[in-house]
Amino acid sequence: MKIEIKVPSAGESISEATVSSILVESGSFVKADDEILELETDKITQVVYSPADGVLELTVKPDDVVTIGQVIGSVDTEKKAPSPPKEEEKEVAAPPPPKELPEEPIQEIEAPPRAQLKEENVTRRPMSGLRKTVAERLVAAKNQTAMLTTFNEVDMTQIMEIRSREQESFMKRNGVKLGFMSFFVKAAVAALKEFTDVNSYIDGEEIVTFQTYDVCIAVSTEKGLMVPVIRGCEEKSFGEIEKDIARFATKAREGTISIDDIRGGSFTITNGGVFGSMLSTPLLNLPQSAILGMHTIVKRPVVLNDQIVIRPIMYLALSYDHRIIDGREAIQFLIHMKNNLEEPTRMLIDL
Repeated sequence: MKIEIKVPSAGESISEATVSSILVESGSFVKADDEILELETDKITQVVYSPADGVLELTVKPDDVVTIGQVIGSVDTEKKAPSPPKEEEKEVAAPPPPKELPEEPIQEIEAPPRAQLKEENVTRRPMSGLRKTVAERLVAAKNQTAMLTTFNEVDMTQIMEIRSREQESFMKRNGVKLGFMSFFVKAAVAALKEFTDVNSYIDGEEIVTFQTYDVCIAVSTEKGLMVPVIRGCEEKSFGEIEKDIARFATKAREGTISIDDIRGGSFTITNGGVFGSMLSTPLLNLPQSAILGMHTIVKRPVVLNDQIVIRPIMYLALSYDHRIIDGREAIQFLIHMKNNLEEPTRMLIDL
């Protein structure tokens, strides 16, 4: 009996994947749940497992693009694992003595001309399936939306003071550090409640608005950028959000982020500041209509109460789809976040 192997579902809005590597060659005997091959989408690398014991037959090769539900091979359960061959003891005859050959004059052989390389001072390497898919989606985000970016700055003084003051007790209660990201997630949720179109997307001629606040957090990995989703952020404490972020960071490093981890999401936050970025214009995470970019914190001179003082400042960038979000709404959304971040007590934080 042959059991078909099909491309598994890879989450909402994902219709195809790329075969990144074959882990077991056709004709090999496999057991149920053995890893057979890896598929890459724009969000994750997914392993396909053997559905049963038997001999594997694959109909795909690396770099093939496959669709969800496509049959890519089978396992023949009637074929069993081959028995190892029995070793037989044989008498090995001694080799005959070497024959003496007459000496021949040594001839000089002219070395062949060295082949010329076509391009100098360059190297080439193929794009991975994940990188190609990411490239296609980024181009789609730019070409299929009316994307604009608005900027503002945030004085991080109070948040940094709270982190310094509460860090020890926060770690004792939650087992993780109090980072900046939980403040931004909470501030984003508060702003999304006020400006619902930012928590929406366009589907044909309709505007679809999410009734939950599921925030995607961009996580950088060796294979590329992944965006796991922290669900129900409006109901979670700072500690629960930080635990989720730490858990996803670990899974990203280990390559164990699952389809369920990246499914859905209504708004995305990306933090280029961890790499030293001062300012950027992040691209939308389709089908979402807005994404927030955080940046590095730099001490800058600012005017406060008619005096010049030094304050830790972060630039914020909100990229948005102008087809659904007006400029006024985008600016007010960012100002709403700025006000809550500069006065965190407005968010009724439960450290």
